[in-house]
Amino acid sequence: MIEITSLQNGRIKNIVKLNNRRQRDQQQVTVVEGVREVMRALQQGIVPCEAYICPDLLDDEGQTAVAHLSSLPADTTQHFSVTPDIFAKIAYRGQSGGLLIVIPYLQNSLAKLDHPTFVAVIESVEKPGNLGAILRTADAAGVDAVIICGQGTDIHNPNAIRASLGAIFSVPVVQEETATVIDWLKKQAIQIVATTPDAQRPLTAVDYTIPTAIIMGSEAHGLSDNWLNAADQQVIIPMHGIVDSLNLSVSTALLLYEVVRQRMN
Repeated sequence: MIEITSLQNGRIKNIVKLNNRRQRDQQQVTVVEGVREVMRALQQGIVPCEAYICPDLLDDEGQTAVAHLSSLPADTTQHFSVTPDIFAKIAYRGQSGGLLIVIPYLQNSLAKLDHPTFVAVIESVEKPGNLGAILRTADAAGVDAVIICGQGTDIHNPNAIRASLGAIFSVPVVQEETATVIDWLKKQAIQIVATTPDAQRPLTAVDYTIPTAIIMGSEAHGLSDNWLNAADQQVIIPMHGIVDSLNLSVSTALLLYEVVRQRMN
């Protein structure tokens, strides 16, 4: 393991640069921090390019993760030991447990999805925290894939990865153009259920026991006309108070768990 003790080290400076999306896109890598998140990435077969370890911050769980990292082939992952000051500089958030890895961009595609029957499609989600929360719910609900389309979404934002608690590695996440996704869903004979405040049917009035894609739009703009026109069903979440919208991750959870409820029954 190579020891790094200077804040001016080139690798440390590059980790800081990866806070910028343009840098991530250019290098096609992103950062995963936190012992739990790192372990979940490793358990799903993700092979890091680099691992940064702060021995002074590791607990027992962190030591287990480091042992897992050490079992990887030496020619695939470079290991670096850093001081607490250096780790504080490269960590995006606190309470990371002294462990951070750099991984290649995830390479999922529609072609890799094997006859899914439960899909969540999210259009133009902007906040990394919302995306991460949706991925956690998708994992818990047993969703086969989460498909991201529209503008503004960065699935490799380290804060989205952290907010997902590592679920981004257990649920296939595909980023694709809207028209391509609609065409793919139609060919797969997957029912398209779009949520919109203009719908007449409540979310519980649709049969979700057949192959289904739940389509959710951004809080600010809702779903695009492309999705509304392609939908087999349009549904609304009943609102009985003074507010006219829910947080996107909350709304998505309601729809996904209605699918779970019907299929369990």
